[in-house]
Amino acid sequence: MGNQKEILIPDLSGFRSGTSRLKGLRLIHTHLNGEPLSRDDLVDLALLRLDFIAAVSVEKNGLPGKVHGAHLIPENPDGRYWMVLEPVFPSEMAFDFLPFIQALEEELARKQRAREIRFTDRALLVRVERDPSADSEGAIAELGELARSCNVEVLDAVIQHRPQVDPKFILGKGKLSEMLIRALQKGANLLIFDHELSPSQARSIGEVTDLKVIDRTQLILDIFAQRAHSREGKIQVELAQLKYRLPRLVHQTTALSRLAGGIGGRGPGEMKLEIDRRRVRDRIVHLEKELKSIRKARQERRRTRKKRGVPVISIIGYTNAGKSTLLNGLTKSAVAAENRLFATLDPKSSRLRFPREREAVITDTVGFIRDLPEDLFAAFRATLEELEEADVFLHVVDVSNPRFERQMEAVDRIVEDLNLQRKAEIRVFNKTDLFPDNIVLENLCHRFQAIPVSALHPASFGPLLERLEKVIQEKTGSFFLDGTPGENEDPFPEEQGTGSA
Repeated sequence: MGNQKEILIPDLSGFRSGTSRLKGLRLIHTHLNGEPLSRDDLVDLALLRLDFIAAVSVEKNGLPGKVHGAHLIPENPDGRYWMVLEPVFPSEMAFDFLPFIQALEEELARKQRAREIRFTDRALLVRVERDPSADSEGAIAELGELARSCNVEVLDAVIQHRPQVDPKFILGKGKLSEMLIRALQKGANLLIFDHELSPSQARSIGEVTDLKVIDRTQLILDIFAQRAHSREGKIQVELAQLKYRLPRLVHQTTALSRLAGGIGGRGPGEMKLEIDRRRVRDRIVHLEKELKSIRKARQERRRTRKKRGVPVISIIGYTNAGKSTLLNGLTKSAVAAENRLFATLDPKSSRLRFPREREAVITDTVGFIRDLPEDLFAAFRATLEELEEADVFLHVVDVSNPRFERQMEAVDRIVEDLNLQRKAEIRVFNKTDLFPDNIVLENLCHRFQAIPVSALHPASFGPLLERLEKVIQEKTGSFFLDGTPGENEDPFPEEQGTGSA
């Protein structure tokens, strides 16, 4: 029902929904001035996933005029989302609607079956860009890599440039409708936003689209939850997840909002939601205490290492720059190394023996990323504090990545946030075997004062080891010679392996 300006569409959440099915509803309304379907009509067709929308025009004598109709269509080479039909009088509408809509849904399902489905989650990526000069393509590409690292199939990406982010839906309503049709056409069941969504935004988008909605922070937290293996890593990930979820803790049903009563619990009581929030807060306090004890143990080990006078080298860099592979190549270790983001979460240490029988400890750290979520940064501070004791940083850069300069800047910003910018640093351009032009590579190394290596080819490590040995000599004044501490004293209390370069 409505008036000459608008109609009120009721709550349709009780009607059917599915990745290849329409809502099972037709919207028929009037246009009193004889105008065709408006943009708002087509947006409603998409957002509500209607079977059909029709606008009946009205003649001057009050009788029905021509009917303007439209329906959604399957994925097509032209990239169209809907089919607008030629207007006809009601008496001329000769097609049988039920077989038509059944055929349309079968075609939608057939298009989806034609695409090989290997993953449970199939996602569309979404980013709203306010800065025209920003690298939005690079940002959405990185979001895609994060999604694939989380075993999510990326079907498509949507980038919208607008001066301000919509406070409710992030995207504009028209772009949101296009995105929903893409999801329907491609069989997506997940939307991943390259933004941190507020609880109300995630809820609003989910209610409109009937799709699961997550943001970049939630995606990174899920990756970390899959990769954390050590007790410390699991504690840090759980702490970050709880801090992220606490303000988003809501219950959808009134059944979970009963008062806690009974003997000993009389009075106003406490809402179920408040009980859950209190339990989360208590768990956060417990985990923070555990991290504090772990931090003390780390500090004690660092004091022991410092007392022994062992030089410490920390490998830092953007995620998937090849840090673990370089550690394996330098020390002949077997640290797990994969070509995906955040393959390493738990710090790994090994002995590095230089050609002159001098030794040092070299540590692989968790990879950095742009706009590191604040809760994650806070939770992993205990691990990142290891960097404070390093004598020198090996800043590993994937020079084959077209956006390697932006990645270097992101790492430098995190180092500044940790107030470690005064540490000695050696910049290492890795994956040179994938770089197409040796002359350009040589110029880049000169420009950024970097040493080129390929972590897969230890023969390229010579200049790096010479530079590293020289920097540590200048920094510490001496090296720890093999055998100096005695047979019963271990100057490397944390190492996972040992090897020589």
